[in-house]
Amino acid sequence: MRRLLLSGLATALLLAAPAALHAWDYAGHRAVNLLALEGLPPEFPAFAKTPEAHERIAFLSGEPDRWRNTSELPLRHQNGPDHYIDLEDLADMDQTPETLTEFRYVFNSQLASARQTHADRFSVIDPEKNKEHTRELVGFLPWTIAEYYGKLYSGFSYLKAFEENGTPEEIANAQANIIYIMGVMGHFVGDGAQPLHTTRNANGWEGANPNGFTTARTFHAWIDGNFLNKSGGVDLPRLLSEVKPAKLLPKSDPSGRNAVFSEVMQYLVDQHTKVEPLYQLEKSGKLTVDKGKETEEGRHFLEGQIEIGAQMLSSLWLTAWRSAPPDTYLRASLVERKLKSMGK
Repeated sequence: MRRLLLSGLATALLLAAPAALHAWDYAGHRAVNLLALEGLPPEFPAFAKTPEAHERIAFLSGEPDRWRNTSELPLRHQNGPDHYIDLEDLADMDQTPETLTEFRYVFNSQLASARQTHADRFSVIDPEKNKEHTRELVGFLPWTIAEYYGKLYSGFSYLKAFEENGTPEEIANAQANIIYIMGVMGHFVGDGAQPLHTTRNANGWEGANPNGFTTARTFHAWIDGNFLNKSGGVDLPRLLSEVKPAKLLPKSDPSGRNAVFSEVMQYLVDQHTKVEPLYQLEKSGKLTVDKGKETEEGRHFLEGQIEIGAQMLSSLWLTAWRSAPPDTYLRASLVERKLKSMGK
């Protein structure tokens, strides 16, 4: 246990948060981002630690789901697959998590090629149920997280250059950009901690079902928010008192693949191993409201996943900040601007 008592800032944030702080709906994503902020070391940039920044980062945790509420098909097509990956479907492409490319569009090309070469392995798609043109996809969650990490890395790089020779307005704008990226990327890392975002069995068990798991099409919504909501909500004070500190992620991968992408893939694979245990909890009645100790086991499982997501998010934030050098091109431009202003 890293903290025995809530920090004053965490307490203020808890009191300021909406009363219905429950699960992986908006309230649960807020919890992931707030816990991640508490996991950062004291030396992390102070501008991200103010109450205002915490509230902004927490609010932005819900932004990608707000994008999903639109009727605009181009945005639904782009944003929807960013929230998941069906890891079982990689086998149809003759791929594994260890062999996946870190490049989104290369992967998409490989998927299109596999669908053409091995059409018998893939389900036939009903065009009437595919208005968003996403049913042929297996999801892009690992690429989305890695790409947001890259944006954050870039943000810290140009912030460091502006801090050396920029104006107060440029520094403030760079800081605001970083806060935005931190908040939005938290949503996708939080999605990865929910095991149903890593599987084709995302909303009731699909196909052969020897264990007799639920096939209910309400299962995903039940896990995302309804169960914890109806059983008392996330115990945020307890989770804040048990925050796991951020860890620096490896700088390289022995395979030569992007190290952060590899770490993200392993994170998602680890959560995928919990798909069947989650279904087993439902089967054994431990995800049913008002079951006393049985309910507590289900609650602790899901709250543990929120903690795991928060630590991964905090580690990505910390690694981006520590690893990013000042933007050399911007630094040279700012130095040139400064010299010109001095008449040199």
